[in-house]
Amino acid sequence: MTASNVHSPLPFRRLATHRVCCLGLAIGLLAVASVATAAAPVPAAVAGNADPARQATSNLEIANIDFKRGDGGAGRLIVRFNGKGAMPDLRNQGSSVIVDVGNAALPAALQRPMNVVDFATPVQRVDAHSSGSGTQVVLSTNGAFESLAYQTGNEYIVEIVPRAAQSAMGASASSSIAAGSARVAAEPRAYKGRPVTFNFQDVPVRTVLQLIAEESNLNIVASDTVQGNVTLRLVNVPWDQALDIVLRAKGLDQRREGGVVWVAPQPELAKFEQDKENARRAMDESVDLITDYVQINYHSASAIFKALTEAKGIGNSGSGGGGGNNDENGFLSQRGRLVADERTNTLMISDIPKKVAQMRELIAVIDRPVDQVLIEGRIVIATDTFARDLGARFGVSGKRQYGDNTAIIGDTATGNTGTGNNRGGLNVNLPAGGFINNPAGSLAYTLLGSNFSLDLELSALQEEGRGEVISNPRLVTANQREAVIRQGREVGYVTITGGTGGSAATPNVQFKEALLELKVTPTITNDGRVFLNLNVKKDEIDSFIDIGNYGSVPQINKREITTAVLVEDGQTVVIGGVYEFTDRSSIAKVPFLGDIPFLGNLFKKKGRSKEKAELLIFITPKVLSVAKR
Repeated sequence: MTASNVHSPLPFRRLATHRVCCLGLAIGLLAVASVATAAAPVPAAVAGNADPARQATSNLEIANIDFKRGDGGAGRLIVRFNGKGAMPDLRNQGSSVIVDVGNAALPAALQRPMNVVDFATPVQRVDAHSSGSGTQVVLSTNGAFESLAYQTGNEYIVEIVPRAAQSAMGASASSSIAAGSARVAAEPRAYKGRPVTFNFQDVPVRTVLQLIAEESNLNIVASDTVQGNVTLRLVNVPWDQALDIVLRAKGLDQRREGGVVWVAPQPELAKFEQDKENARRAMDESVDLITDYVQINYHSASAIFKALTEAKGIGNSGSGGGGGNNDENGFLSQRGRLVADERTNTLMISDIPKKVAQMRELIAVIDRPVDQVLIEGRIVIATDTFARDLGARFGVSGKRQYGDNTAIIGDTATGNTGTGNNRGGLNVNLPAGGFINNPAGSLAYTLLGSNFSLDLELSALQEEGRGEVISNPRLVTANQREAVIRQGREVGYVTITGGTGGSAATPNVQFKEALLELKVTPTITNDGRVFLNLNVKKDEIDSFIDIGNYGSVPQINKREITTAVLVEDGQTVVIGGVYEFTDRSSIAKVPFLGDIPFLGNLFKKKGRSKEKAELLIFITPKVLSVAKR
């Protein structure tokens, strides 16, 4: 066996070197003895009793070759033998990793190439073939990589790790020993140990642990049940990763406390922890209970009681108290009990002293003041209207006698029949109106004669209006608490039920709300901003619909927005807006006559209106810091 990174002549290394020298001397003596024995004739009976281990080794074959994707994108080759005693050797040759097993044959069924590109590892191809009386497996790779191998039982495992992932695992040259309990994690973790190189062939696990202890400056204590040998080849691998590989290969686990690591089989460690836990529970069962009272200041005792009793392991979650027979897995022990008094807003805790202290610390974290938020809303409704009406009224009447015939000009043929007087009337009656309800200004001219009359009236009206309505609701609420503010009125109206099939109609009075409402739930983020869930409503009565003997029904203009927005503290943001623009024009005229230039204005009326309405909603949140930092 060989081990690199041996820099200092420590006593352990001198002792190991002395043992190796003694072992070499013993091997030399055995070799001389074997040569002397080979010169003497061997009895037939002795020659027939060959070593069974050698016979098993001579019949050693590869049972299976498998490839898998490991943690961190590593490629893992698993070579399984049909027995023990395999002596694989691994070496890197350019972009290939070659595994030679000189004492294991390869069946013809396994002499085939494997394309493993789809596994997305540095290994692209695995080619296994016979080499003399043994086997050679070639792994073709792509990109930078690190290789490591270890043997456990009848399996030989080769891992090809991308160099980027490997450097991330062991980049630190000077590692610091982490405090607390350390386990072999199933998922990839960061290795920070100093790189080491090991090449062992069937070496006791306890010896490997001693070498790792020397490299890591840790005190490794191996249980008496740690037995067996291991074969592994590691090149520039962090020592903590090497320790994990050795433990995983032999079914071991570790527990670390400070600079001491205890290594034992996994079932033994599990039994130790279970016994330790049972002893702790037995001790808790023997401790006298105490009762403590915690005054709740900024929260509700019932709410805290509900949160604590709904946790797993607390027990019952009734209205009076908590406790039960469940195993301890929460805030209280098996004998613990929690009671909430709503009248005094107090929690009463009955448990062992350790659990009572933990509960007080937990409640102190929960029961503290929270920041508040001032939300200022501004709702602006701006309107701009323009209307113009132009019209004319025109009338001509006259009478002339032609012998026995009389000619009359008037407004209607019916009015002219049998009329002997000079009638007045309007032939064209198109006054200003339509867009404007107010009476229009007019200018009239009348010309009277003995046999005729002429009436002319011009009317015109222009109306402009501008308005702005500003609503400014404000409210303050705690962090993550909904707040609502409403202002407005309820409008009553009558509805009719019945009145069919001879039954009498029954009037009912109902009410409809016309409100200004701001509903908000703020959440203060860790970076000082405010996340708002908003609902803003602005209703107003537009008009009433007359329903005869039953009064009138209101028509309500509704403006509402529901949104969620993230705003800086003190920043004003426009969360919504509606812009409406209406442009209407109309003309009424006498055909043909109304189309005459200039003169046609006497035979038509024109109107035009423009309406603009804009709704904007502004929100400004301001954080009021009251919580203790």
